[in-house]
Amino acid sequence: MAEGIKVIATNRQAYHDYHIEETIEAGIALTGTEVKSIREGRINLRDAYVRIEDGEAWLVNAHIAPYSHGNRENHEPTRPRKLLLHKREIGYLAGKSSMRGLTIVPLKVYLKNGLVKVELGLARGKRQYDKREAIAERDMRRELERELKGRRVHVRL
Repeated sequence: MAEGIKVIATNRQAYHDYHIEETIEAGIALTGTEVKSIREGRINLRDAYVRIEDGEAWLVNAHIAPYSHGNRENHEPTRPRKLLLHKREIGYLAGKSSMRGLTIVPLKVYLKNGLVKVELGLARGKRQYDKREAIAERDMRRELERELKGRRVHVRL
């Protein structure tokens, strides 16, 4: 990614279960202990999704572990968190997800210039045979890399 960006977490399960058609960057409203916990890399996006309610976008089921040095004011790990998007972006996402059978999933959480950002993906569910295809392709690529690594390629100029 570009300079000033540090990827904290990636939702690899989403890439396995969905075809990602489009991505959008969003800010996220967090408490202080949540930001500190995310900076430690203690966030899980595996079962997370985005729900649009009353003209607002909410990140649901994202697990941010309680901050290790927090006190009794520590946050609840799986509370819904508001996503910071423009009204037209929320309308666009709501329209796409309701009409065409798409869902909105978080793909990455990263720090950009000191701020926590979430990359959202408009995703269409994969069929079982698509998943098997992706697994077979990944295995073939892995075997090819293993063979190339074992050989010593000499190039003479």
